[in-house]
Amino acid sequence: MAIVPRQHPARPETNVPNRPRSLDPQELGFTRKGPIGWLAPLLLLSTGLRAVLHLFFGAYLDKRELQNALDGDVFDHSTTATGELWLDYVADLGDGFDATYSVAYLLSQEELEVDGERLPRGRLLLMGGDQVYPLASGDGYENRMKGPYRAALPEAPAGAPRPTLFALPGNHDWYDGLTAFLRLFARRKDGHIGGWRTEQRRSYFAVKLPADWWLFAVDEQFGAYIDDPQLLYFEKAAEQVGADDRVIIMTPSPTWVKAKDNPHAYDAVDYFIRTILAPTQAQVRVLVSGDLHHYARFSGEDRELITCGGGGAYTLGTQNLPDHIMVPPKETLTRSRSRSLRYDLRGAFPDAPTSRRMGWGVFHRIPRRNAGFANLLGVIHTLTMLAMAGAASQGGNIQRLFSIPLVLMLVLIMAGTIAFAKPDGHARHWVLGVAHGLTQIALAIGGTWVWLQLPFRDWPWPGPLAVAAFVYGPVIALASSQVVALYLLIATRFDVNVNELFAGQGIEDAKSFLRMHITPDGSLTIHPIGVDRICHDWVADPDGDPHASWLRPASPLTAHRIEPPIRIN
Repeated sequence: MAIVPRQHPARPETNVPNRPRSLDPQELGFTRKGPIGWLAPLLLLSTGLRAVLHLFFGAYLDKRELQNALDGDVFDHSTTATGELWLDYVADLGDGFDATYSVAYLLSQEELEVDGERLPRGRLLLMGGDQVYPLASGDGYENRMKGPYRAALPEAPAGAPRPTLFALPGNHDWYDGLTAFLRLFARRKDGHIGGWRTEQRRSYFAVKLPADWWLFAVDEQFGAYIDDPQLLYFEKAAEQVGADDRVIIMTPSPTWVKAKDNPHAYDAVDYFIRTILAPTQAQVRVLVSGDLHHYARFSGEDRELITCGGGGAYTLGTQNLPDHIMVPPKETLTRSRSRSLRYDLRGAFPDAPTSRRMGWGVFHRIPRRNAGFANLLGVIHTLTMLAMAGAASQGGNIQRLFSIPLVLMLVLIMAGTIAFAKPDGHARHWVLGVAHGLTQIALAIGGTWVWLQLPFRDWPWPGPLAVAAFVYGPVIALASSQVVALYLLIATRFDVNVNELFAGQGIEDAKSFLRMHITPDGSLTIHPIGVDRICHDWVADPDGDPHASWLRPASPLTAHRIEPPIRIN
């Protein structure tokens, strides 16, 4: 397998559109999208159906086997004029425009001043997964990822090499079997996204870096396994890795953290290290991943385990992260696993106290950001109330014909709340799901009692139905959403529905990315960059340089170090 040297083709000037003078989609060439309401009923249904389809048909949709017919190049970025290399890492970016573009804008600037130090833009931009939400499609990539990043860096500065972009798919990129992902990142010769050129030909890749460093990006489909063509690709790449080399591994998910609840989650990564890299005697010094939308670093005697999923999606709190983890977990059934080592939590953003404060915002954010979800709760409760009221008062035939049988509504509520708790064999999921269902039923009983005390039920039909739909429905929807919010706040204390607590809020602040620096002497310095507040007010810059961002923040967008630089010698 040949190493493909880095090339710097002439910039396609004719492909660069005129700089927009406004934020109009016709001028930008894409539509700015708002943050996704992750509890929207149709989105929950669609995502659930796709997860089920993947469970039954994932092997048939897996395009990794077919990628064996594509070029199997290893990319060489080891030679630079100064013997050093700056590279950036970002993940989980294709959500709402303001958050995604805030990070893209910072990544695109020629340099960032962070805590008094100037850090130049990375020559490589590594995207660690979930480049689009909620589902992979051509339009989704265009509006939620490609368009914002093209606007942030329309072209490379004159006389400078074009920076290169590599992308690893996450689970949301996988929902169409990688069709749109490969079309955007891997199929075209001399492809580019704004000023970044794309080189990869597969969904996984190996890159030779300066000073005997390597980057291996492994595509494990939903954490299940690593396909044979991919293993063959990395086996050939590893033939060029020396005993004194150091390796950075990119994975789609921080399985070292998820193995706490699922001991088998880390097996594929551990197998990759043992079978592909261990025979070379090279040292795996860094594992980096997105998927969890926060920054967290676990440090051990041999390597750093970093999660950095703050590229644009909703922020996920860190209050439930353990103080330490054992990797691989001792509970795994893999007999040939590596020796289990302890890794301690050294840094997190947002930190645990801030994450807890964010969690309390669920009461006002759930109904405000998820109107469809609240409306669904209102419909379910209204129908349940009508069924209860009909059973209690033995109304007329028309009313009884309209009402959904009470038993059916109660079963629906209990089944929905238990499913929402994601029962996976742990008793706490079942207990919390049942408790949530009983609380919702208690609310329905209380709402029915209030309804029976009011004169509306004695009005001529369909008067009671109209009042129930336009008065009772909105009130009970708000009350029910507050019950959901209270449930999420309590369930999180037991490590249940943590993701839903924050997904339902859609918090856009507290973003993060990594800026890494390999020096000629072989040391690697990782700068974890945080953004406390994203920008919501953008101004077009029609008179800027061709390579300058099309849109700039109306007020300064400030970045800071999450923790001191991490130096690996």
